[in-house]
Formats: sequence, structure tokens, C-alpha cells
Amino acid sequence: MRNELTVQELYTLEETIAKDIFEGAIYPWEVLPKISAFIKKLGETLPEDEYEKKGEDVWIAKSAKVFPSAYIHGPAIIGKDAEVRHCAFIRGNAIVGEGAVVGNSTELKNVILFNKVQVPHYNYVGDSILGFKAHMGAGSITSNVKSDKKLVVVKTPEENIETGIKKFGAMLGDEVEVGCGTVLNPGSVVGAHSNIYPLSSVRGFVPAGSIYKRQGEVVKKL
Repeated sequence: MRNELTVQELYTLEETIAKDIFEGAIYPWEVLPKISAFIKKLGETLPEDEYEKKGEDVWIAKSAKVFPSAYIHGPAIIGKDAEVRHCAFIRGNAIVGEGAVVGNSTELKNVILFNKVQVPHYNYVGDSILGFKAHMGAGSITSNVKSDKKLVVVKTPEENIETGIKKFGAMLGDEVEVGCGTVLNPGSVVGAHSNIYPLSSVRGFVPAGSIYKRQGEVVKKL
């Protein structure tokens, strides 16, 4: 079971500019505290003919489309051909992958969005990593702090994994589809190519290639 939660099983690392941050990490949440420093270091190496530095520690690809009403606080990297739409709020420590979409009134904080991720409508994504082509439906959010403020534990059917982290939203594998109005509770890990029904409240681990209908009802895709 632990193997299914690893970086290797969840993500295609060739589909992110942040590939090197995962070096030496077994589980993806291990890199959450490193995102800020990684962006600052990587940003200084980005080619000036492809990226423009704007403000303090903000690098935006020249091919990206950023609406005038969007707010981007560094450290942040906005990748090639990405789209940051009207009133998007990027609070810092954010990597937006190539061809990704950050939509109207969507808020990001301490995240890595792999290439072609879509968080297009009223999403909150904090302390999370979204794999290649992952998509969050309108109004779906990550809840990144437990109500009792204790350290987050990743719960699986076989065991609980201590993370040692207080702020941890969700790890979504490649091509995960999250239905509208869903809450991904702290410590959620969703395996690649899985679908989450709309209006779900997700906790713990959802295996790859699954359909999450409700708590306790998760079926394999046919």
C-alpha cells in the first residue's frame, strides 16, 4: 500500500519544471516545505528569452497569458502557455506548469501544478501537488489544516502514515478528475487516473484507476 503513495507511482516527473525538487523524496508531501526555496533557486536559472522576472521572485513565461486583474505574489513561476485568469489570487510558493489554467477567483498557496493542470473555477488549492492533466471541477477545494490543528496523518486501509506536517492539502496523481463542489480533506492522496464524484468529502487514500462515489464506496474503473 505504501508504494502506491510514492512520487514514482503518482506522477510523471517529466511533466513538471519542478522535477528536481522530488529528488530523494519517497512521498510527495515531503517536498512541501521546500517549494519556496526551490522556486527562488530555479527562477534565477530560467532563460531570459523565455521568462520575464516581474516583481520580487516572480517569473512569468512570455508565452503565458496573465489577466491584468490577477494577483501573483512571489515566489512563483508561471510556465509556458499557462493561463492565469481574471481575479486569480496566487499567494506565493506556487509553480504553475506549462499549459495549466488557473481560473476566475482561484487561490493558490504553496503548490506545484504539473503541466496542463486545470483549476479553472473558484478553487482553493493549498499545500498540495497536482499531477499532469489533473482537473478540479468548479468549487472543489483542498482543505489543508485539520480542525484540531494537529499534524496531518495519511490514512490508508492498512495503516496510518505520520507526515509531521501541519499544513497538507491533497496529492492528486496524473489525470485525476475531481467533481464539482468536492472537499479534499487534509492528507488526501488520490492515485493517478481516478475520478471523484461531485460533492464528495474525500479523506485518506484513493487507489489509482478508481471511481470514488462516497466514503466507503470506491470501485475500480472498468
